[in-house]
Amino acid sequence: MRKARNRVLLDHSPAAVAQRLANGPGQVYLKDFVYGAIDGAVTTLAVVSGVAGGGLASSIIIILGLANIFADGFSMAISNYLGTRAENQRLESERSCELAEIEANPEGEREEIRQIFARKGFSGEQLEEVVNVITADKRRWVDTMLQEEHGLSLQGINAGKAGLVTFGAFMLVGILPLIPYLLNWWQVDLIANAFAFSCGITTLAFFVVGALKGQYVEQSWYRSGLETTLVGGAAALLAYGVGVLLGNLVAV
Repeated sequence: MRKARNRVLLDHSPAAVAQRLANGPGQVYLKDFVYGAIDGAVTTLAVVSGVAGGGLASSIIIILGLANIFADGFSMAISNYLGTRAENQRLESERSCELAEIEANPEGEREEIRQIFARKGFSGEQLEEVVNVITADKRRWVDTMLQEEHGLSLQGINAGKAGLVTFGAFMLVGILPLIPYLLNWWQVDLIANAFAFSCGITTLAFFVVGALKGQYVEQSWYRSGLETTLVGGAAALLAYGVGVLLGNLVAV
């Protein structure tokens, strides 16, 4: 709610409003960070849980965990980059199509604008005035069609930054489940129960990431943290169960 209160307190003088609109909306990479952080913690803890459940050596946990962090993290970053780039390309493709439709059938496209704003409550002379104003400028006309007909945002996202944020978050949070095993490798038996320590630190990471997400989406930090913790914990529990099952099968 703090963020909402801060918005209410913004300067709403004509000059301040004009400046904010001129600057345009800032790019937020919250989705990319949460996506990378949660997946990094879940998949690495899943590897730790699966190997620990199978009763295998700690060295195998370190090897598989580090392999997961670099390979899966890079794969996620590339996937996010390509997905975001595809969204940007779709925006430009739809822009070209709308511009071509306006050139080929201007009256038909004017009728689309008319019906869009009629649904918003405009009618009569007021509706015709809105249609005339929007269709007087082709870029404004196309932008309106992209937003209203296709539901697209006019603000493209930097695909490279989105991929880097995902990779960084994956690496940063994904390494946490491995910390006790890396410490024991550095100094033997430094941590008595490495698996319990790994689960604890990862659970804390889940909660912190969820709490941070809650601050951005106007959700209570403890509720968002608990939600993220439960989802991540369920994935780890599933992986641990599979590891125990496979370990028993190998033993047989």
